[in-house]
Amino acid sequence: MNREQKSSYVSSLKESLNNNEAMMIYHYHGLNVNQLDDLRNQMREAGALLKVTKNRITKIALKDTQHEEAISLFSGQTGVALSKDPITLAKTLVNFQKKNDMLKIVGGVMDSKVLAPEDVAKIATLPTLDEARAKIAAILQTPAQQLISILLAPGAKIANLAHAKSLKKD
Repeated sequence: MNREQKSSYVSSLKESLNNNEAMMIYHYHGLNVNQLDDLRNQMREAGALLKVTKNRITKIALKDTQHEEAISLFSGQTGVALSKDPITLAKTLVNFQKKNDMLKIVGGVMDSKVLAPEDVAKIATLPTLDEARAKIAAILQTPAQQLISILLAPGAKIANLAHAKSLKKD
């Protein structure tokens, strides 16, 4: 890569960093090409972006971004996963790590705070936005269903009583 290409690549990477709220950093030493392709496909399905760059270039791109605090995490064969949804990103990365023990989560950045690998694992246990919405909808629906059954109960009791009396007369 010549100087102009590097400059263009750094500005492109900086733009990707600024456009995504969450960044997770991992070491991929020991993963083969098929495993990396599988990870890249899973990330793409989750709406995340996966980058494997030289640490020196990434550190340059990180300057003056919301993820600047993570510069110290870049050593060795490092990859970066970026997304607007930190929970889905963490879940995808942690699930992949469970199946491929060669992938090591180094940490991440969310809301300009550096995350340890344990923090990333905790974030992965949180419900996604869609799951949270479904739970809230279920909670809101339950009282309405209970209210309807309470309101209908007296009418049902009267109907059952009338039916029972009609059976006794026979």
